[in-house]
Amino acid sequence: MRLSHPTTTVLKLGSAQTLAWASSYYLPAILGAAMARDLGLGVATVFAAFSVALVVSAILGPRAGRAIDAWGGRPVLAVSNLVFALGLAMLALAQGSAMLFLGWAVVGVAMAGGLYEAAFASLVRIYRSDARSAITGITLIAGFASTVGWPISTALESWIGWRGTCWAWAGLHLLIGLPLNLWLPQRDLGRTTLEVQAPQAPPVSGPATQPDMSATSPVPRNTVYLLALVFAITWFISTAMAAHLPALLVHSGAGMATVVLAGALMGPAQVAGRLLEFGLLRHVHPLQSARLAAALHPVGAVALALLGAPAAIGFALLHGAGNGVLTIAKGTLPLALFGPQAYGERQGLLMVPARLAQALAPWLFGLAFARWGANALWLSVVLGSVSCVALWRIAPLQRR
Repeated sequence: MRLSHPTTTVLKLGSAQTLAWASSYYLPAILGAAMARDLGLGVATVFAAFSVALVVSAILGPRAGRAIDAWGGRPVLAVSNLVFALGLAMLALAQGSAMLFLGWAVVGVAMAGGLYEAAFASLVRIYRSDARSAITGITLIAGFASTVGWPISTALESWIGWRGTCWAWAGLHLLIGLPLNLWLPQRDLGRTTLEVQAPQAPPVSGPATQPDMSATSPVPRNTVYLLALVFAITWFISTAMAAHLPALLVHSGAGMATVVLAGALMGPAQVAGRLLEFGLLRHVHPLQSARLAAALHPVGAVALALLGAPAAIGFALLHGAGNGVLTIAKGTLPLALFGPQAYGERQGLLMVPARLAQALAPWLFGLAFARWGANALWLSVVLGSVSCVALWRIAPLQRR
């Protein structure tokens, strides 16, 4: 199956990704309280079950990537729709904690083969080294997953309850997600000239051309470790802020109107960061754009910690923009540094620490927040600074 316009592939996969994220990662924020109330459990128990899904996704991610390397993205992504539907159906039928945890574990299996890492690997399988613009494109579309998913889940929950909402999302995976993923190209298209292709990125530094880091060349082990560290830190910070940002802003002295405005601006800031990557930053190496993006959260967090409420909006904008670009970097950096060979398996391995950090972030940062209040921001400053240093350490390793 061959597509004449790669934009079509981006639109299909981006829409399927929006559905996948809205019905999994963004579901507990809306349905968690209702689930807990109906099942006679604490809300923390529901989120613990969701953390199990993230851990399962981390463990199975490399296997999903290896399957995409071998067979292409279409069968893996299509199977993920079936497994999403099964897991959501199990949640809808849950009558206690055992079925709740089991249902989320099944959703975690689907997340391993159905979220960004699988989508990125699928695009690299199709477009090889030309996949950067396509990766950016699907993150631009799926960046609206919460914007679309939260209102839909809220409306469905008020209409047919949380169980009916899970059934509805399961049905959407079968009626919409499955056909979209089945319509993706299956075979490699080689080095296709993308309709949305960016110009070739210049080298990281100096006039010398970067070496082609393919699977036939030895992968610098320290570079792999540094990338895994960067991805783990960025996922930790992103998830911690998603869970605790309103309370952090309140403890920093911001009023509720400012808190609501800051939260509302984070989504557009992420999209703006991705548009910047698609426009101006596509002319530079992904490592350079990642360095810039990684610095935005520490800068904003220092301003918020020192200035309090007057810096709340600026912090939200900086954090959102940096997070938007770093989401793309998780797909483009391994491609730029190591090449397209065995991309899926390598991507899955790189993201194992990130998924585990993501699962632990709300709890660990919550402990820090309970102990230090708004000063817990300094923890994210330190972690963000470590990720910046790690990114700056990558270039010398590559030159050697």
